[in-house]
Amino acid sequence: MQVKSRHHLRSDAVSDLEETLAEQLGVSPDGDAYERVEFEDTDWEVVLIDGEPQVAEFGDDLFLTVRGANAYEPEKRLVTVDAGAISFVSDGADVMRPGITDATEDISPDDLVVIAEESHGKVLAVGRARVDGAEMAGNEGKVVDSLHHVGDDLYEFTG
Repeated sequence: MQVKSRHHLRSDAVSDLEETLAEQLGVSPDGDAYERVEFEDTDWEVVLIDGEPQVAEFGDDLFLTVRGANAYEPEKRLVTVDAGAISFVSDGADVMRPGITDATEDISPDDLVVIAEESHGKVLAVGRARVDGAEMAGNEGKVVDSLHHVGDDLYEFTG
């Protein structure tokens, strides 16, 4: 991914970002330097916190990347999958109901969510919910569209 531009965020933009992440996910980013990075060949925009790509723009929404979610361990908008789903989710597959063991009640359709595995709580992907959190687990159907996952270009990007 070719960097088009990068610039430091102003203190008010940092405050807005921190407030958004606290509200959405219950996390408090803690960094000294915040930089926005735009790329030549993609719509991705990333916010580096102390040089790490921890926040990205998904559509019009700022949200934690997989790296950011693993650094801050969100307690909201969290979907947990079983061991059988790990390889699929890690490869970028959408999340299906049978693989879900738990989902927080605060999830609404179209919300961005983090997808973690149940054994160690490691985040594998970020996706967009299709249904409410209470309706996630079940026997069939796709419930989360994958947007970013372990090993993709965004995950591999280093500031």
